[in-house]
Amino acid sequence: MDVKIRFAEEVDQKYLVEWLLQPGVLEGFPLTDLREIEDAARIWMSYTKQNGVLTAVVDGVPCGIANLYLQPYKKLSHQCLFAIIVDEKYRGKGVGTKLLTELLTLAKERFKLELLHLEVYEGNPAIRLYERFGFQQYGFQRHFVKDQGGYRGKIMMQKTL
Repeated sequence: MDVKIRFAEEVDQKYLVEWLLQPGVLEGFPLTDLREIEDAARIWMSYTKQNGVLTAVVDGVPCGIANLYLQPYKKLSHQCLFAIIVDEKYRGKGVGTKLLTELLTLAKERFKLELLHLEVYEGNPAIRLYERFGFQQYGFQRHFVKDQGGYRGKIMMQKTL
């Protein structure tokens, strides 16, 4: 499978919303309904203006998006939170690896970031991907999200670039 990575375009927002609506995906995000999903997607895609969002494409069809939540404040501009999502049909096929590889390059070379960090809920299979890339856990917040009557903790991970 030939995965191409390009800068995201605002039209990619519809795919992001679609992927967030796929079964089980919201277990990894603190969103509950379409209004919240559309709001989160709008914020996520707002970083396209700075070329801080990448889209993975296979055969001309978007299949994943990763973004850098770039900091507007000078004292914080050396570090950045990021997020990534891959269409369920393309998971486990190298799309996330390719997106994360390109995102790390973008973060370091274009934005001169020194540190990337992420938040992931315990039990998320993507943790293995982050560990393969050298991200290390630096914190854990128990009972972070309450969903369907139960709680899940948030794992905070980071990587020095």
